[in-house]
Amino acid sequence: MESQVRQNYHRDCEAAVNRMVNMELFASYTYTSMAFYFSRDDVALPGFAHFFKENSDEEREHAEKLLSFQNKRGGRIFLQDVKKPERDEWGSGLEAMQCALQLEKNVNQALLDLHKLASDHVDPHLCDFLESHYLNDNLSRMDAANNKMAEYLFDKHSLGGKNLRLTALIQSVDCCVDGSWKIFLLKGCMR
Repeated sequence: MESQVRQNYHRDCEAAVNRMVNMELFASYTYTSMAFYFSRDDVALPGFAHFFKENSDEEREHAEKLLSFQNKRGGRIFLQDVKKPERDEWGSGLEAMQCALQLEKNVNQALLDLHKLASDHVDPHLCDFLESHYLNDNLSRMDAANNKMAEYLFDKHSLGGKNLRLTALIQSVDCCVDGSWKIFLLKGCMR
């Protein structure tokens, strides 16, 4: 039965929103794996555990917002199996942060693809929803200048008297909404 509130909501957009829900849940699942890895007794890095638990909660909230949006637009929710994280052991904090950055880039690219699809189907409601709730948020999450964990790592290794030197690896990524921006990934190098 067709929803009575559905208007100008293309089936391709509806299907893509369902796929985006799955990706957000996968990200949440991955961050949960990271959080509980770092809270293990043999790893015991509670700061990382807390950081990744917060990220997991945020990604789950993103999925829930998309589900609510789907209902408001008169779309139908078709949940899919959530894929298992690609690994169970996350190594060092640095390795996990690199994996988290890649995950954020993948989620951001999927959001940009969804935004383009919405634009192609002339869906200003979906475009506005994505810009307001997702794209700007993901932009700031990937920007190390605004990232508390990157700041902590930089301070710890550059001011803590350790024999570690941090170098910034700058990667440019195009953003179709706001022009261009940078991603900074802190990489530890032994000296």
